[in-house]
Amino acid sequence: MTVEIRRVADEAEMAAALELRHRVFCVEQGVPKREEVDGRDGDAVHLVAVEAGRVIGTCRLLFVERTVQFSRLAVDPGARRRGIATRLLQAADAEAIGAGARRIVLHAQTYARDLYLADGYEPRGHVFVEAEIEHIAMEKRLA
Repeated sequence: MTVEIRRVADEAEMAAALELRHRVFCVEQGVPKREEVDGRDGDAVHLVAVEAGRVIGTCRLLFVERTVQFSRLAVDPGARRRGIATRLLQAADAEAIGAGARRIVLHAQTYARDLYLADGYEPRGHVFVEAEIEHIAMEKRLA
């Protein structure tokens, strides 16, 4: 089946993306809802991976001058290991470049560090704990 990667199309897709984030971060990983829902979604560009009309992946981009903060990457457990996260990262690059950004920054959960390294991100600083999960700051310079 074909997976389409694009911006959220409407309120129903946005609700599906938020529900997926809740399942992945709050239910699966134990992140408190107050930390997952930070009040910044209305200021962001949201990308989704859609298959057969169902949101199976999502991420969020916050633009601050020439920097993009990438966050909230979530893929449905049944859709993992199919390259969806990598495709969302590629779509994020395209959005950032299209907006004139010079870099993308993120806080990667340490178990996913290799995903970001493979996409050209470099670690910045030391491992730290956020929402009781180890993270590392990473950055990618754009052409």
